[in-house]
Amino acid sequence: MFSSVDDLARSLAAAKYIIDPVMRQVVFLADQMQKPIIIEGPPGTGKTELAVAIARAGNTVIERLQCYEGITEEKAIGKFDPALQELFLRTQGEQIGNDWQSIRDTLHSLDFFVQGPLLRALLREQPCVLLIDEVDKVDQAFEAMLLELLSAWQISIPKLGTVKHRSIPFVVMTSNETRSLGDPLRRRSLYLRMEHPTVDRETQILAVRSTTEDPLLRRQMAGLAKALRAWSMEKPPSIAELLDLAQALEILEVQEIAPEMRDVLLPFLAKTDADRKRLLLRDGFQSLVITANKHRDEPIEVE
Repeated sequence: MFSSVDDLARSLAAAKYIIDPVMRQVVFLADQMQKPIIIEGPPGTGKTELAVAIARAGNTVIERLQCYEGITEEKAIGKFDPALQELFLRTQGEQIGNDWQSIRDTLHSLDFFVQGPLLRALLREQPCVLLIDEVDKVDQAFEAMLLELLSAWQISIPKLGTVKHRSIPFVVMTSNETRSLGDPLRRRSLYLRMEHPTVDRETQILAVRSTTEDPLLRRQMAGLAKALRAWSMEKPPSIAELLDLAQALEILEVQEIAPEMRDVLLPFLAKTDADRKRLLLRDGFQSLVITANKHRDEPIEVE
């Protein structure tokens, strides 16, 4: 999808995604070598958004498989549509004759198969981005099923046979580390670690993803996010939630976050009862604002 690292850099910048130079080179290598990427890290660090940005940068579509406990192969690959098969037999029965093998072959073809995201990704005429989101939530059997896709770019389906790729997707697998992924999956993939951004990086993100014009306010917000994440919260704020906060402050025409704004900002900063109670402590939010201001006033590091 990308002709060079510089091409990828320009395309990601146009997609408003901030990425460090090393990660940018790894993404480019994955594209050139047609290797899947595993991205691990805490929730809210931009793992899923990277896949979305790659699709946007590559001017292609994204096929997304959202994983969860108990997900079945049917949800991921697809299944035959019995209602459509029955309709075909009722309406075309006289024309197809009595050749049962031919009838079975017809009914067990892609024409009667409702495709899931894994199969759709392989059958696209042009390469897409295949996002397998939160792959750590699937069991080992499901993980083993993915190996054929990631090794041979094909899927074996009962009654349908082996479906080979028309194009090879750019595969991004994200993990919040609820369980450890198996070695076979890791060996087939490139690995990236994604943590919450530094104050400087998050300030950059706010500069390109929000409409907040005040650089000091952007840096104060990034400093507040940094302080909250260091506070052992149950649900530390994600990058997306910080962007919501930036929009709220703009609507309120706020130029600087102050301790007395605690109550109106709680819905953006505390997403559990325990976190809310901590922020409601007498000096809780005030101390966070003081820390945020310290981060705001630090010198900017140049990469």
